[in-house]
Amino acid sequence: MLKVDNLTFSYRRNDRRILDDFSLKVNAGGVYGLLGRNGAGKSTLLYLIAGALTPTNGQVLFNDVNTRLRRPETLSDIFIVPEEFVLPRIPLKDYLKANASFYPRFSYEDLRRHLEIFDMDTDLNLGALSMGQKKKAFMSFALACNTSLLLMDEPTNGLDIPGKSAFRRFIASNMTDERSIIISTHQVRDIDRLLDHVIIMDHSHVLLNERVDRVTDTLKFFETASPSVIESALYSQPSLEGASVVTVNDDGAETELNLEILFELSLAKPEIIKDMFNRNNLNQ
Repeated sequence: MLKVDNLTFSYRRNDRRILDDFSLKVNAGGVYGLLGRNGAGKSTLLYLIAGALTPTNGQVLFNDVNTRLRRPETLSDIFIVPEEFVLPRIPLKDYLKANASFYPRFSYEDLRRHLEIFDMDTDLNLGALSMGQKKKAFMSFALACNTSLLLMDEPTNGLDIPGKSAFRRFIASNMTDERSIIISTHQVRDIDRLLDHVIIMDHSHVLLNERVDRVTDTLKFFETASPSVIESALYSQPSLEGASVVTVNDDGAETELNLEILFELSLAKPEIIKDMFNRNNLNQ
């Protein structure tokens, strides 16, 4: 479905390269969490995938078509929700008249259903909404476009606690086998239970690109106060119960993904992650 092929990009000719010979593959279907340090290039990658930026080298192929060609059939099947955006000060119905027709699978019924999850209705004036409400309205429109690929950059920023809970229901209730959603975020606890797949990137390398079920089959995440367990763990960090640890799941125990500690382990000990998971899946 999506292939990022040896991508290099910097915003100015002599600037530091944001991405340098970066590659990644994303299959159809599923919710992908895209994690990385500040400045790792996550937002830039999303814009390159959407065809909004031109790489210095390499290409992004979506269904075997270079997204930078910006063909109508490609643009109508990809939607990006940036972290920051501006909506016109007009009624939602006027916004829909101007924009919905660009997306052949747009559904007004889906839009109403999405807005209901956020306790909103279609009788909105976009200019009168708070930033959090605008984000809810824009995400509802984005999902109602029914594109095969939806890109979301820090979607829970600006949402209150009920809004974040609604966001999780919003995503979980609208997945299909044909749709892929890539969520770039630092708010890992807002999305960890939504994910089918985890992508962790650092310094233009993919440290991990794996299904959540394979991660939890391979690694075990739990809380412990045992000094010997903490000492022997692959990675640990202090918690109220002693420490949150990750160990090898050598007994086949059921375990719930701790996305935060998986991210820290991947950055601190990338060679362990590479050795434990199939290198062919890393797409470096």
